[in-house]
Amino acid sequence: MEEVRVAIVGAGPSGLATSACLNIQSISNVVLEREDCCASLWKKRAYERLSLHLAKQFCSLPYKQHSSKTSTFMSKDTFISYVDSYVSELNITPRYSRCVVSALFDETKKKWRIEAKNEASGEMESYASDYLVVASGKNSEPFIPKVQGLESFKGEVIHSSDYKCGEPYRGKDVLVVGCGNSGMEISNDLTDYEARTTIVIRSPFHVLTKKMVHMGMLMTKYLPVGFVDTLISFAAKIKYGDLSKHGIHRPAEGPFVLKTLNGKTPIIDGGSINKIKSNKIKVTYIYIYIYVYIY
Repeated sequence: MEEVRVAIVGAGPSGLATSACLNIQSISNVVLEREDCCASLWKKRAYERLSLHLAKQFCSLPYKQHSSKTSTFMSKDTFISYVDSYVSELNITPRYSRCVVSALFDETKKKWRIEAKNEASGEMESYASDYLVVASGKNSEPFIPKVQGLESFKGEVIHSSDYKCGEPYRGKDVLVVGCGNSGMEISNDLTDYEARTTIVIRSPFHVLTKKMVHMGMLMTKYLPVGFVDTLISFAAKIKYGDLSKHGIHRPAEGPFVLKTLNGKTPIIDGGSINKIKSNKIKVTYIYIYIYVYIY
């Protein structure tokens, strides 16, 4: 059994940042990652046109700022390069292909006992630590609920994490179920490839531009959140007008208050709203979970 002060599960940005901070303090740690790379969500389960919605100053990891030459809203590939250099420069050594199967706290020894399977060798590995950090992320597992009639559907059904670009769906009818940022951006991408796209909306949400979010985040450092919401919501109304006639309704709470209360983020518009207004993206408003249907 290997003993370390801290065991970290997950080699995404949070897990890597935790390891870096511990390394700076010379605190022994091990990062266990079930995939064969770090930041696997970005490298394996992200669509090609993805870019960061937040300005780079809010997306830096500890002890490494983004280059002054990096664009304010960087691309997925730029962020991946940043993460890879972060691992190298901060002396982080994740152990890949380690799937944690159990983590139990030993009350007698006051230690965590972690069992992980080495997927490469097939062997089990044991670790003991004083502290356990779970950094597996809230989006690590795609969820496809059971929907009546789905088993008899003749077309293709994919989860948004499997979507890369719209080229395979050119000229096809596509239903995107879910109007979060992924659903909106996928819909936008599909129409660029001339897919006949419909998006399902099931709840109210705010629509903002990247610059509005950037400005709002800067202002919340100095002004009350409610006041910032009033300013940003007013700017959004000027920019987009009344979206309710297009099936998009704003929540009663402001975008930053709503984010604070339940973690619900506003939609960052990358061009989908104009396409909804022009009917290039059709909208249907029902209560259902996220899927992508192609037929």
